[in-house]
Amino acid sequence: MAKDWSCSLLLASFVGAFGSSFLYGYNLSVVNAPTQYIKAFYNESWERSRGHPVDSDTVTLLWSVTVSIFALGGVVGTLMVKLIGKFLGRKYTLLVNNGFAISAALLMAFSLQAGAFELLIVGRFIMGVDGGIALSVLPMYLNEISPKGIRGSVGQVTAIFICIGVFTGQLLGLPELLGKKSTWPYLFGVIVVPAFIQLVSLPFFPESPRYLLLEKHDETGAEKAFRTFLGKENVSQEVAEVKEEARERRNICLVSVLELLRSPSVRWQVLTVIITMACYQLCGLNAIWFYTNSIFEAAGIAPEKIPYVTLSTGGIEILAAIFSGLVIERLGRRPLLIGGFGLMALFFGILTITLTLQDHASWIPYLSIMCILAIIASFCIGPGGIPFILTGELFQQSERPAAFIIAGTVNWLSNFTVGFLFPFIQKSLDTYCFLVFAAICIAGAVYFYFVLPETKNRTHAEIRQDFAKRNKAYPPEEKIDSVLSDKINRSPEPGSSSVLDNYTENRIV
Repeated sequence: MAKDWSCSLLLASFVGAFGSSFLYGYNLSVVNAPTQYIKAFYNESWERSRGHPVDSDTVTLLWSVTVSIFALGGVVGTLMVKLIGKFLGRKYTLLVNNGFAISAALLMAFSLQAGAFELLIVGRFIMGVDGGIALSVLPMYLNEISPKGIRGSVGQVTAIFICIGVFTGQLLGLPELLGKKSTWPYLFGVIVVPAFIQLVSLPFFPESPRYLLLEKHDETGAEKAFRTFLGKENVSQEVAEVKEEARERRNICLVSVLELLRSPSVRWQVLTVIITMACYQLCGLNAIWFYTNSIFEAAGIAPEKIPYVTLSTGGIEILAAIFSGLVIERLGRRPLLIGGFGLMALFFGILTITLTLQDHASWIPYLSIMCILAIIASFCIGPGGIPFILTGELFQQSERPAAFIIAGTVNWLSNFTVGFLFPFIQKSLDTYCFLVFAAICIAGAVYFYFVLPETKNRTHAEIRQDFAKRNKAYPPEEKIDSVLSDKINRSPEPGSSSVLDNYTENRIV
């Protein structure tokens, strides 16, 4: 497998992810450490502009909006992907997207100096737009530049850099670094650095060869891109595979979201992506990311130790995501996804018990921390990165942009739901709140066990054939191929040859 990794493929994956999924992960965790300072800033800004202090309920609402508006921006960004990507392609969409990241960073970094908390909220929304575009376009780009033998490992780069981003946000949020009253705005200003690095580095790498060949009909450019990413001169086999897909789909333009939702030939693929992305967000991990401090406080950890315990969660995420990237091509997507959700459900159940009994013994709160770390590791081993890989693998080139719009919309709406509702769920259900997430994990694992086929080391056409049996509906070109195959396999009858020739000729026309 190592021979499939060229230097250009590795660098393009890292540069693409550093300015995209890294920033998504960073923005998930960066608001955690300066929570008290941001709330105090809201109170001061409100009193200065309105002449009276803000009540506690309004502060809670403003904080919930600050956290959750990131997800609403993600929905907007996701819906913009098809329009932008159609004209700019994968690489240049990622490059243009850095404009959102840089403008958002400047708004958030200068919000304290300007004395306007609204700038922070608007900046979070724009940063969500950046994340929505990035999490749709980056997995497409990585899927299309990687050989099928390591497609899963390359796709896992998205998840690895999300985890590195989360860890970086936690690390820089320590009181010894930027997590202080005077320096918390710089936590948001740091966003400029990855965006700028991607902006000056990514232009040196080619566009997706599949995009060039299938959508731009640039065979010369596609061959050159394949040579760069695969690190070899003879790319005829890869070009032939893409041409075969182009031949099968030659009469089909880019599919709209509505057309994809209505198409019976991809019914189960769409349902699988929706359930995968919903489980990805609703499984409860983002609740731990957003509210780690309060969870550890409930577990009995001293407040001054919480930032350092939180840091351990980021380290576990990175190690688990790297482990998943190393084994995904050996074990496959299906076992990691089912096993990850199953283990999460188990540890959520144990966490509920330990939080309920934490006052009965001094060692129980530490068992709660172990459960949280185990939940995070279980998530990053499978469910953390595979949903983005599957969305690219289950659909053909013409359907992929619409599929990522659907996946991204479900992803971000679910993200918003968890971020906005979890404090209220935690307040009403107390220590039993994690049983809700355990039930979602079990439901997801059961669905994948019965529905999801293994996609490891398989072409898009082979994966499509697996789902065709369940869909009981074929695209027009596959129906024709099936009819031709039936005619060829039947015993010859008088005149059958001319009928078949007639049929084939009509098909070509």
